[in-house]
Amino acid sequence: MFSGSVSKDDLLSRFAKTRILVVGDVMLDRYWFGDTYRISPEAPVPVAKIERTENRAGGAANVARNIVSLGGQAVLLSVVGCDAAADDLTALMQQDGVDTHLLRDSSISTTIKLRVIARNQQLIRLDFEKSPTCEILRTAVDTFRELIATCDAVILSDYGKGGLTHVTEMIDIARNAGKMVLIDPKGNDYLRYRGATMITPNRTELREVVGDWKSEDELTYKVQQLRANLRLQSILLTRSEDGLSLFGEKIEHRPTQAIEVYDVSGAGDTVIAGMTLSLAANLSDSDAMTIANIAAGVVVGKVGTATCTWNELANVLFSKQ
Repeated sequence: MFSGSVSKDDLLSRFAKTRILVVGDVMLDRYWFGDTYRISPEAPVPVAKIERTENRAGGAANVARNIVSLGGQAVLLSVVGCDAAADDLTALMQQDGVDTHLLRDSSISTTIKLRVIARNQQLIRLDFEKSPTCEILRTAVDTFRELIATCDAVILSDYGKGGLTHVTEMIDIARNAGKMVLIDPKGNDYLRYRGATMITPNRTELREVVGDWKSEDELTYKVQQLRANLRLQSILLTRSEDGLSLFGEKIEHRPTQAIEVYDVSGAGDTVIAGMTLSLAANLSDSDAMTIANIAAGVVVGKVGTATCTWNELANVLFSKQ
C-alpha cells in the first residue's frame, strides 16, 4: 500500500532532483530474436532462424537505466574492456541519459551475455567474461571518492564478476560521506557488506548464506540474525512470486504486483533501483517498498532486460489512492 503522503507531481519532482551513484559489474546483453521450425539433423536441438538482434545494458548498467527511466538521475561507474562491446554499452548509456564513467582495461573483454529468444522463450544463454585487473580496480576506488560528493545515495551492484573487489572500502567511504548504501549481493561472503544500509538478496542468494528454513518464523530469525551480524539497517528479500519482505526494526511484506510473468531477468535491478531512488527522495521504507514492488511487477511482464517507466509506475501507484 502507498501512504499517499506525496502527490504525483511532488513525487516526480523529488525523483528528478535525486542523483544515485551506481557501481558494480556491467555487461552487454545481446539478444538474438527469431523462430524455430525444426530440430537440427546434427543434434537433438532446435534450429533458430534469427530475424533481428538487439543490444541492451545489463548488470549495474541496467540498474542505472532503471533509475533514469523512473525519473531520477544516475551516475554509473564500472570497468570494461577496450572493445566494441564497451563502445556499444557506452552508446546505450548515453542514449538513456546516464552520466557514465566506464574505465577501460585493455587486458579484459567486456562481459557479454548472449541470449537466443524464440517465441518469447529463451533457448540458450552464452556468457563471455573475465575479471578486471587490480590496477584498474584501484583507479575505480579513486574515481568513486570523486563522484560520491555529487550523489545522494549509492548502489553497489555485485554480479560476482570482480568489479566490486574493494566493496568494503567503498562502503566505508560512502558512510563517512553520510550516504546510504544499498547492495545487491552475490556469493556467500556477506561479511564484506558489513556496515551497508541495506542488502537486497533473493531467496536463492540468501540460502547460500544462512541455509534453508522450514517456516516463516525460522526465516525471520535467520534474517534478523544476519542483519545484526552485518550491522545493517534492513534486509529486503525478493521472493519471486511471493513478492517482497523487508526485515528491519519492523517487518513488512508486499505481495507480487506481476499480472503476467514473461521474464524475471533484471527484476532485482529494478527493485534496488526503485528502493534506493525512493529512499533517497525521502520516502518512508514502506512507500519505497511499494514503489520497488510495483516497478518489478512491470518489468517481469516484458521480455528481456527491461525498465519500468515513470508513467507505468504512476499509473499503478496513484490509481490505488
